[in-house]
Amino acid sequence: MSETPTPSGNGAAPDDLAPFSALEHELRLIIRRASSAGATIARRVHPELESSAYPLLARIAQHPGTRGSDLAAHFGVGRATMSRQLSRLADLGLVERDTDPEDSRGQRITLTADGASRFEKARANRIEMFAGALAHWDREDVQHLADLLHRYSEDLVTWQSRHR
Repeated sequence: MSETPTPSGNGAAPDDLAPFSALEHELRLIIRRASSAGATIARRVHPELESSAYPLLARIAQHPGTRGSDLAAHFGVGRATMSRQLSRLADLGLVERDTDPEDSRGQRITLTADGASRFEKARANRIEMFAGALAHWDREDVQHLADLLHRYSEDLVTWQSRHR
């Protein structure tokens, strides 16, 4: 007996897809809420900062001296787009771009002292918000959620790279 193909084309029965449907629903809500909160988070860093810049600042904070091309690849955007975003951050005094000593055509990106201070303050506020919202959770559950989200993110990136 063969299964009736579903619109996804993977041959799974609809009940088999129920957990994925629930996941899609929850992620859609999280993304919507995160998008709404993004502007507030960005304004905590700098009043003129766009909401999409916070993850970029976080990546630079985690990887000081990263190259613009590496940032573009990480976020899945073109180099020209990344260059515009980095120029805006530099204009706001949040990042500095230095010539890459290994390749004079490239640049190494770091947070300025002001950028690092502003970012860390916004990040600390965000962590406090999570701590407050999840105060009734066991710490192990919070860590488990973080571990699952990391695993989800890694697997999704791997899957997307194979299906482009």
